Amino acid sequence: MQPVKELYFTFTRYLELMIQYRPLAKTFFYGIFLLTLISVGNKVAAQDGKALFTENCASCHHPIKDGTGPALQGVTARVGDPKKLHAWVKNSQAVLATGDAYFNKLYVERNKAAMTPFPSLTDAEIDAIIGYAEAFKAPVSTPDNPDEAAKNQANDNSLLYGILTLILAIITLILLQVNSNLKKLADDKEGHFTGEPVPFYRNKAYIAMIAVVLFVIGGYYTIQGAVGLGRHKDYQPEQPIYYSHKVHAGTNQVSCLYCHSGAYEGKHANIPSMNVCMNCHMAINEYAGPEIRHEDGSVVDGTAEIQKIYDATGWDPKAKKYTKPAKPVEWVKIHNLPDHVYFNHSQHANAGNVQCQTCHGPIQEMDEVKQFTDLSMSWCINCHRESKVNFYDEKTGEGNKFYSIYQKFHNDIKNKKVDSVTVEMIGGTECQKCHY
Repeated sequence: MQPVKELYFTFTRYLELMIQYRPLAKTFFYGIFLLTLISVGNKVAAQDGKALFTENCASCHHPIKDGTGPALQGVTARVGDPKKLHAWVKNSQAVLATGDAYFNKLYVERNKAAMTPFPSLTDAEIDAIIGYAEAFKAPVSTPDNPDEAAKNQANDNSLLYGILTLILAIITLILLQVNSNLKKLADDKEGHFTGEPVPFYRNKAYIAMIAVVLFVIGGYYTIQGAVGLGRHKDYQPEQPIYYSHKVHAGTNQVSCLYCHSGAYEGKHANIPSMNVCMNCHMAINEYAGPEIRHEDGSVVDGTAEIQKIYDATGWDPKAKKYTKPAKPVEWVKIHNLPDHVYFNHSQHANAGNVQCQTCHGPIQEMDEVKQFTDLSMSWCINCHRESKVNFYDEKTGEGNKFYSIYQKFHNDIKNKKVDSVTVEMIGGTECQKCHY
C-alpha cells in the first residue's frame, strides 16, 4: 500500500502546482508556440524566395555575381526606394520613361538590354526574392574524402558466394563418401559384409544430381541472358562534356523541361541544343560549387568543362560574342528502346503526369547519368497496372481532360462502383498501344 500512497500524494502535489502556476505555464507555452510560428514562417519565406528566384531570375541574375544582369545582392541599398524597385521588376520600360537616374544609367551600362517584365509577381514575392539574394552566401567547397567514399562503396560479393558454395558442395561430397566408408567398416565389424562403396565420381545418383543442378543453373543464366538481350540497365557512358544533373537539376533546381522541352510536347525528350546551355553559361563562366568527381574518383574541373561548351559554340567569354563557327557535340545516347516499340514522352509526362524520376530514377542526384531501370516490357506493364488515371473534374477544374473519352469510368468512380481506374483498364496493356 505504501507505493500506492506515495504515487497518490505525488500526483496530488503535481495537480496543485499546475493550478498554482497555470498563468505562468500558459504564457510560456504560448511564447514557445509563437516563436515556432515565426521561425517556420521565416523558413517558408526563404524557401519561397529561392524558388521564385530560380524560376524567374536565375537565367540572367546571380545573387553575388554579375551576369547578363547585375548581382542582386545589395540592390535594396543601391535603389533606395522599395516601391521603385517593385515597379522596375514589373515593368522596367515604364520606370525608364520616368527618367530615373539610377535605372537609366544601369540601362546604358548593360548595352540597353531591356529587362524582362514580370507583372504577375506581387510585391511580397519580389521582397522574398530580394530577401533571398540579400541573405545569400557563397557555397563553401567541401571535397569528399575519396578514401571514405571508397570505404562506403558497396561491394559485389557474388563471386565470393559462388566460391563458398562450390567449397561447401565439395565438402558435402567428401563427407558423404566418408560416411559411406564408415558405414562399410561398421557393417564389416558386425559381420554384415557388403561390397566396396562406389566412388562419388562413379556414383550414378551423384552424377544425376550434379547434372540436374548444372542444368538448372545453366538454364537460369541462359534465360536471364536472353531476356536481357539488348538491354542496358546501369549503362553509364562517359560523355564528351561532363554534365552533372546533380549540379543542375539538384543543387540549382533547373527544371527538367527547361532543357528537355520535347518530353512535354512530343514523342522524344530531345537532347538540348548548345544554345540552351548558353542561355545560362553566357553569364556563368566558372564553376564554384561543391567538388564533383568522375566514377573513377578523379576530380572534375567544372570551369574547364564550361570552356568545352564555349569551344563547341564558338563563344568568346572575354569579348562576349561568337567569334568561331559552332561544331556539334557527339553526345552518347544512354536510353534505347527496340525499333518495334513505340514510346511517347508527352503521353506520359503531359497526359499521364508521370514524373521523370519514375523511369529515370533520382536524376537530380546523379552526376554521370546511367540507365536506372531495364525498360523491359514487364516493367512497363506493371507500371500501367498500378498507375491511377487522373480524370478531369468539371466542378474543381482539376484533372486531365485527355481522359474525358473514358467518362464511363469517371461516373463509375462517382457512383462508387469502382475504387479507382488504372491505365490497364483503359487499354494500357494492349499490345498495339506500344508495338507497331
